[in-house]
Amino acid sequence: MFEKDIAQLIRGLRAHKGNEREYIQEALKECRKEVKGQDMDQKAAALLKLVYLEMFGHDMSWASFNVLEVMSSQKYLQKRVGYLAAVQSFRPDTEVLMLAENLLKKDLKSADKATMTLPLTTIPHVINPSMANSLLIDLLPRLAHSDPRIRKKTIVTLYRLALVYPETLRPAWPKIKDRLLDDNEDPSVTAAIINVICELGWRRPQDFLPLAPRLFELLTIGGNNWMAIKIIKLFSILIPLEPRLVKKLVPPLTTLIKTTPAMSLLYECINGIIQGGIMETAEGSSESDDIARLCVKKLRAMLVVEGDPNLRYVALLAFAKITTSHADLVSQHQDVILECIDDADISIRTRALDLVVGMVNANNIQTVVERLLRQLRTSGKATASDEPVNDRGIHDGIIPMADEDEHEAMTTIRPKEPKSTQAPPLPDDYRVSVIERILDMCSKDTYASMNDFEWYIGVLLELVKQCPTIMSTSNPGNAIGLELLNVAVRVKAVRLEATTAAQSLLMLDSRLQLFPASTSGGHGVLASAAFIAGEYADMLTDPDAILTSLLHSSSSALPPDVLASYLQTIPKIFVRLAGDQLATWDSSRQSYVILLTARIVHFLEPLTLHPNLEVQERAVEYLDLMRLASEAASNHQTGTESDVPLLLSQAIPTLFSGSELNPVAQAAIRKVPQPEELDIDTPINGDLNMILSQADYDTDYADDDNEVYRMYHEKPTAALAKSQRTAAELLEPRDNSRASSYQDASSGELDLEAVERKKIERRERYKDDPYYIDSDRLSGTSTPMHNILRSANGEELDVDAIPVMELNLDSRDTASDPERARIAKPARKPKRQFEIAADETLGADEPPASLPNQASKLSLARGKKSLLEVDSSGLSALSLAESTDSRNGGTALDYERRRAEEEEMAKAMKEVERLRLEMQRAQERIQPQDADEDGTVVRRKKKKKARVEALSDQPPPDDTVAADEATVKKKKKKKRQEDESQPKEEQSQDVIEDIAPIKTKRKKKRQVVFDEDDAAE
Repeated sequence: MFEKDIAQLIRGLRAHKGNEREYIQEALKECRKEVKGQDMDQKAAALLKLVYLEMFGHDMSWASFNVLEVMSSQKYLQKRVGYLAAVQSFRPDTEVLMLAENLLKKDLKSADKATMTLPLTTIPHVINPSMANSLLIDLLPRLAHSDPRIRKKTIVTLYRLALVYPETLRPAWPKIKDRLLDDNEDPSVTAAIINVICELGWRRPQDFLPLAPRLFELLTIGGNNWMAIKIIKLFSILIPLEPRLVKKLVPPLTTLIKTTPAMSLLYECINGIIQGGIMETAEGSSESDDIARLCVKKLRAMLVVEGDPNLRYVALLAFAKITTSHADLVSQHQDVILECIDDADISIRTRALDLVVGMVNANNIQTVVERLLRQLRTSGKATASDEPVNDRGIHDGIIPMADEDEHEAMTTIRPKEPKSTQAPPLPDDYRVSVIERILDMCSKDTYASMNDFEWYIGVLLELVKQCPTIMSTSNPGNAIGLELLNVAVRVKAVRLEATTAAQSLLMLDSRLQLFPASTSGGHGVLASAAFIAGEYADMLTDPDAILTSLLHSSSSALPPDVLASYLQTIPKIFVRLAGDQLATWDSSRQSYVILLTARIVHFLEPLTLHPNLEVQERAVEYLDLMRLASEAASNHQTGTESDVPLLLSQAIPTLFSGSELNPVAQAAIRKVPQPEELDIDTPINGDLNMILSQADYDTDYADDDNEVYRMYHEKPTAALAKSQRTAAELLEPRDNSRASSYQDASSGELDLEAVERKKIERRERYKDDPYYIDSDRLSGTSTPMHNILRSANGEELDVDAIPVMELNLDSRDTASDPERARIAKPARKPKRQFEIAADETLGADEPPASLPNQASKLSLARGKKSLLEVDSSGLSALSLAESTDSRNGGTALDYERRRAEEEEMAKAMKEVERLRLEMQRAQERIQPQDADEDGTVVRRKKKKKARVEALSDQPPPDDTVAADEATVKKKKKKKRQEDESQPKEEQSQDVIEDIAPIKTKRKKKRQVVFDEDDAAE
């Protein structure tokens, strides 16, 4: 049967475009049949196809045992395929990995170098803690192998073992250190050791500080740029531990920067100088400035290189690190840095943006911000087709890998399209990032770099126009609004300009243009703009138009936080329009105030049922307040001498007047002393749970006549609002003598006596109020100020005789006068001095609370995954010091302890084997009738001569045999008569020797052997 190989599988996959899934499923079925066969070549070919399909996401863990079979093959080509499949499919928790451990050990001891490299390459991918401890004994001898390739692979494998099981590095480190200190070692092995030390050094650099002389020697010798890069990285970690290394390293690093043609080594030298703190260590000296200038000069050359975006990216990274110590040197190269902001690569633009924030100062902030604003204006907005993953024209062309005879598998792909001259589109997240960076630069250190706040307010208005249309995770509109509010509060000199800017944002026409109904990107700025308009309502140029915009029906659809700010602003502007005490209270003004309250009430009534509780609460409060104001305005008498109702001129304005709003420090709340009588542990009402449960019970059976129920569950109507009791009736006690309310339409017009009585009562009530102006009072007793004027100017004061001069305070109207227009337009705008209000706090200033968090973030950011994507946190607790255990009282190494246990186990096994043999021989002993229980072992002998030879070293002559037997018999009689304290072994020997001759069997004679002799044999 013809079987497909890997090449035919790839050709077939390309030929079945559109039906790849069915073709792959059929290929997997064929592979399942092939790996179950007996032909090892067929198995290897099937595994090779499975490895290829596994890279497409098809699992091959079901073939792990077949992989193990091919790994055990004696043919190198098959074994190599098996190890490749193991690397691709085995994981540390694979079940058959336990069976592969002996195979790995066997191949590690192979005499063939090619076979030995296979397990060295595979172990780093499949190692687990149990295997690491077992394979260490077989890996350590490979460090002394004659082939440098084997030594290099062994060092890398030992590092992977240390990541999985850190204790394995301790016994391996002395041998690795010897390899490093060997001057005759192969450069590839030395480079591998340097690589391992560099990966280990950032966790415990103090263990590698004694290697500094050897590392410095390797750095000065040169010849390997890769090894030099690793050594420089390692020295940047060791410099904080040994500052004297700075003077030693500056000359060779400077030489490398000036002479090396390799851009990678050049960047690493600069990065090593920055990371090692060489500039900060030598700060203030001419040597530090020279090094900084040299580094900045080389980095500028990297930025101007055409066609290599990688160099520009790393150069921007290095520039950003230098700004922490030499920001002035970096700002001198702002021309090339600002060019990177318009780069087509979004990553380069982002890094340039981060760099710009660090190099900004008072001299270049306007230039930098204007450049960023120009980018936002000129660049379009990114669409789905502009994403890099959807771009098919970024290459000059793609050549299919099919064979020439397979024309059906070849597909033509459109070539690269010519570049457009238009600026690249900006995605929304990048736009948000630019806006945030501009705000950070301008507000840094409480506007330390800001010289022109009028320009800054214009920038904020421009940023509102550039907000993305869709709200992102971080809404830039909120940040812009907070900045506008911060400027209005802190800088009094530009408070009028800030209020004017807020007014322009709140106007209905501007709002519909900047914030369409389908978008919500910049709505956050409206909340701050409304707050500014309400807080500084006296500075509004057109408060009536602002109130009209706030009361528009479209305002009800705004976000809850914006709508709540609108509701807070509406009564403040109403006070600005209706609470003027100097205005005459006539019928037209009364109608105007009643109309304003009616519009406000009409806007607030639907919001009393708003789902947001804060909006609902403010709507209910201000709705009752506006109804009360409407009643006061409609019932107040009009006339040329009538004053404004006190509710409009004094009562409502006092709700929003008080101390001036000042900025407060973030840490001020923590410094407020807690009152001694404050008890926050005792509940306010101990029966609160019972009251709430009773309220829930009562709500279920609520009556429709309940006013509270109707308030929260029924929509208010106009008819219902007319039939309700007035606010004055709710606030004042009911008077039975009063015939009817002045708002009741059925009561008719009030008679003149009632009107006169009300005036007398009001005059009597406010006679001691200094702020109440009574039209019926005599002019001589109206106010104390009038008495002063009359005493100074006489009784006859002609007010009309006072000359009146027209003051035109609007600078825009002076343009009609040519002379004033010429003076009002100077050639250069004078520089203004702005006073910025500081944060109010209690006691001494404290450092910001975010500093510890930033330090922890930096430490966490440094502890990322290692190069091999394995958690190396266990290495931080591993010390490579030689006398660590004896000095700290620790236990022996696991490796040494394991060797001692193996030796003890071998001794124990020998002892067990010896005892087993003794027990076996004890079972073979013959117990005579007259012998003791301990008895002796009786063994058969063929000839009597063999017995004699065993008892003596030299064979006796034949004629002396009988004499020896007689002698033995005599000894037996003598020993029987001796004391019984004789050892039992000798007694048993005499007994058995006496019994042996009694047995007359010629062919089968038994020989007596003592226990000691038996053990010796």
